[in-house]
Amino acid sequence: MQSTARVVSFCLALLCVCSFHARAADDSIAFEQEPGRIKISIKGEPFATYVYRDEQTLRPYFANVQAPGRIRVTRKHPVEPGTEGGDHGTMHPGIWLAFGDISGADFWRNKAQVVHAGFVQQPQVNEGRGSFAVKNEYRKDGKLICTETCRYTIAPREGGYLLMSDSTFSNDDGPFEFGDQEELGFGVRVNRKLRVKGGNGRIRNADGLQNEKQVWGKAADWCDYSGTIDGTFAGLTVMPHPENFRRSWFHVRDYGLMLANPFGRKAMTGGEKSSVPVKPGESLRLRFGVFVHARTDDYDPASAYRDYLQSEK
Repeated sequence: MQSTARVVSFCLALLCVCSFHARAADDSIAFEQEPGRIKISIKGEPFATYVYRDEQTLRPYFANVQAPGRIRVTRKHPVEPGTEGGDHGTMHPGIWLAFGDISGADFWRNKAQVVHAGFVQQPQVNEGRGSFAVKNEYRKDGKLICTETCRYTIAPREGGYLLMSDSTFSNDDGPFEFGDQEELGFGVRVNRKLRVKGGNGRIRNADGLQNEKQVWGKAADWCDYSGTIDGTFAGLTVMPHPENFRRSWFHVRDYGLMLANPFGRKAMTGGEKSSVPVKPGESLRLRFGVFVHARTDDYDPASAYRDYLQSEK
């Protein structure tokens, strides 16, 4: 009886481990699930924590994102005001997709909630890539505005990690629409050492423009925010997919924010006000990539962009 009990106990323990961990055969990518979050590591080093349940930031995000060599390229989260700056602590958590106006509901400023409704695909590793997919419900005062199915894929690369986000928004029971603000899209908040203002960083886009004064409000294939951390050149390159419904304008700030925004035509350019409606039975797909890099200062974001497009095929 004791022998049988030990076997059963061992099997249950093994089942528990399998349900909470996904690991590549070469041990390159690992997922560790905890309540409300997934810790992601690559080759034994921490990459990021995907948080899908937070009482203060009411939408999912990647926190404490690190480049190879354990170099943290996003702002430390939760924010420590004395070291990282205390502004927008719950709105700029690391890497995120958020919207200040969907049918009048504000998910950017945590005035409405993105509810994690479950995993469409549990974390897994296949052919050297890690991935998982989630279903999110966008709700205001309990009322469903739309649902999102989002697949995240992590691909290790030389000198960095490529994170890809692929979201589809829909609601079969009613229409919804994306409004026109600066604060809609795919964003990052960088480590304070990478900031243009107060750090040693630089913003540059695909057209050779630099820093907030030149880059803000301009549409571009990619935008990079990088600098030196403890002697290593590191940063993040945000890359909207060219098959999104519209090119993204970049909302960038010298204090450390970088956001790809395909919605805010008037807010970003002063042009005609934009409204992006989605009818019942229809959907809107949004794809973005971000390359988290740590390598020499001759890093070429254009090469990372080409690799992202090839990886998305």
